[in-house]
Amino acid sequence: MTSRRPRVLLAEDHPAVAKAVCRVLSLDCEVVETVADGSAVLEAAQRLQPDVIVVDINLPNVNGLEACRQITQLNPEAKVIVFSVWNDPDIKQRSFDVGASAFVGKGAGNGELLSTVKRLCDDRS
Repeated sequence: MTSRRPRVLLAEDHPAVAKAVCRVLSLDCEVVETVADGSAVLEAAQRLQPDVIVVDINLPNVNGLEACRQITQLNPEAKVIVFSVWNDPDIKQRSFDVGASAFVGKGAGNGELLSTVKRLCDDRS
């Protein structure tokens, strides 16, 4: 990984969850923006060009799986982590089917999310 901190875009509609995730990611990453609406993720991803995009599945207007699909169609190199309370094998598989680089269940804890972001950035270098 390069010496700079990974730049992360977070899409999470629950303010308390977004705040907690930002706090943990900020230990080793630069959270460039947090959006709370699925329709804003694509625009923010194009504008900010983050290293990793963390997308909750259950977002208003455009769900996280559709947002992931749109992001990876426009940029097949995009690193998208689907982050969901539903740690279900079918949802996990659907995440990979729409282009996700990783799936992290919210029940796993934010430490796993941070390590996944770092791993994806290490894979990129």
